[in-house]
Amino acid sequence: MAALRSLARRSALALVLLVLLLVAVAIVSARHGDPALWPPAPAAPATTIFVVSHGYHAGLMLPRQEMIDAATRRGFHALAQVGRRFDGFARLEIGWGDERFYREVPTTAALTVGMALRALLLPGNASVLHVVGVSDDPRAMFPRSDIVKLELGTTGFERLIAKLDGSLAQADGAPQELGRGLYGISLFYRANGTFHLFHVCNHWVADLLDAAGVPTAPLPATLPLGLLLDLEWRAKLKRLPPLASSGLRLARAPRRLAVVGSGGWNRTRSLDWRSECPISSSSWRAGTMTEPDR
Repeated sequence: MAALRSLARRSALALVLLVLLLVAVAIVSARHGDPALWPPAPAAPATTIFVVSHGYHAGLMLPRQEMIDAATRRGFHALAQVGRRFDGFARLEIGWGDERFYREVPTTAALTVGMALRALLLPGNASVLHVVGVSDDPRAMFPRSDIVKLELGTTGFERLIAKLDGSLAQADGAPQELGRGLYGISLFYRANGTFHLFHVCNHWVADLLDAAGVPTAPLPATLPLGLLLDLEWRAKLKRLPPLASSGLRLARAPRRLAVVGSGGWNRTRSLDWRSECPISSSSWRAGTMTEPDR
């Protein structure tokens, strides 16, 4: 019995020391942002973006036209092409992650321990960007997700766009489209960077926010909850309240994506997409997205 009590005390002490070590690392590695970039001055022009947490994965939602304009000004023509591909949408939700995990695990139900361990522990995992067209209030598109709204100044937004462009892989100056995404009107694109335990999707979001001058901390950002709590604590941001269920109406989403033709981005292809609800890629049939099973 005495041996068990001694083991319990040593285990508790080790746990306390581990927690203290993690807290110390979080404090030391925290990035304090750039006051010259964020927050923007009260009277200065600002661009509204959103951080969207789906529970185990987080992404950024950007205004589509503002992204195109900033990318064009900076000469990021491939990124501007991505924006024009989603002609008619007000915003784009953009996420980054391990290619196999992202494309093979559309929901937490599809997650396996083996997939998670491979993505986190094996080196050299290829990455993708997932881009989704959003035509309504973000809370209407993602009613069960945590969403944080923030305003970026002109320079901060352009630096975020520059960081985003660095994530987009290119071939002969064009983005490399990989096919339909996981939900809504969405596409995968080849990305730069490798996915591993110390560089997950939430770290990618934090890195883009850091480029815009927003304070972030890599260790808490390992998990979406930590990313949001840090934004709430140090940046004083708040999660958006859910939309009232009564009277909610989704705006009609565009049913076409621009298609590259010999004359540039001047043709469209009808996809007859019927829903903006999250579904798996297996729900696609002959170019038609069917409603998910309820």
